[in-house]
Amino acid sequence: MYGKAIDGLEEIYYVEERDINSKPINPVSRKYPRNYIETGISCIDGLMTLIRGQKLPIFSGSGINHNELTERIIRQANIHDESDFAIVFGLMGAEYETAQFFRKSFEENNVLSKVVMFQNLSNDSSIERLLTPKIALTCAEYLAFDLGMQVLVILTDMTSYAESLREIATLKEEIPSRKGYPGYLYSDFASIYERAGMIEGRKGSITQLPILTMPNDDIAHPIPDITGYITEGQIVLSRELYQRGITPPINILDSLSRLMKDGIGKECTRENHVEIADKIFAAYSKTQEARALAKVLGEADLTEEDKKYLAFGNKFEEEFVNQGLYDRRTMAQTLDLAEELLTILQ
Repeated sequence: MYGKAIDGLEEIYYVEERDINSKPINPVSRKYPRNYIETGISCIDGLMTLIRGQKLPIFSGSGINHNELTERIIRQANIHDESDFAIVFGLMGAEYETAQFFRKSFEENNVLSKVVMFQNLSNDSSIERLLTPKIALTCAEYLAFDLGMQVLVILTDMTSYAESLREIATLKEEIPSRKGYPGYLYSDFASIYERAGMIEGRKGSITQLPILTMPNDDIAHPIPDITGYITEGQIVLSRELYQRGITPPINILDSLSRLMKDGIGKECTRENHVEIADKIFAAYSKTQEARALAKVLGEADLTEEDKKYLAFGNKFEEEFVNQGLYDRRTMAQTLDLAEELLTILQ
């Protein structure tokens, strides 16, 4: 039996046993994801909204503090209806200090009542690491489809999971594929990611937020590449913004949520939400063009329009993307701020 308590409290008395190797949700019985989960982070809520039942990975790089973003999402995430909400957190291959950071944060911020945490440390066995996401998702399936809860599953770090998979495949002398990973890496990832979703006739939902570290910041590496094929978008963290002290350092132009349009708008957030997001993406894209031009010509020789885009880009990064660790914004505050920033271009 897996999932034994390690928090020093009383033993957990289980009501049933389940096979952790559950199958992905049958496409025929899937219900299309609707509505959203509010994270309190403007970049995510306003521009790449997390929809219930979606799979939306976070692509980080070595040294970028994605653990801080993970802790923040767990602490702040919420829904705005009468459904019960829970978070299942699977921690894989983490250092002891990292695990303690999460546990201490959950205790200090009183979020343990909504969090189920499964922990695998870097000195634990590789086999246990491969079981962690399966155990976490089995727990989530019980909460969502048996108890009718809205469940957010956060799995970090999928790179540690993939490396354990490669290690075991090598010991079994299996034929390696790209970068030494086993040829079934795609189907293995799919068996995890496709357990997210909503089922016809059931009230609950499972939303997945897998987090992975891109080796050498290479988005074409097999781990992020395969993840991108299976999931519905991605949130990419920027090393440049991280080095400039922008927190969270989300790369707006490389990030998207493919299901965003189906969970926002008049009935869910605001009627002009899609229009605001489109304008922000377009304006920030032109900001990058103006910055490239400024490097060649110098800022003084830019047109007035280009100077406006430079001013917009700087203020957008400083006031919208950059957000204090305990600065939680509602969806309304996020959209109001975005509209205010767009007036710079008028």
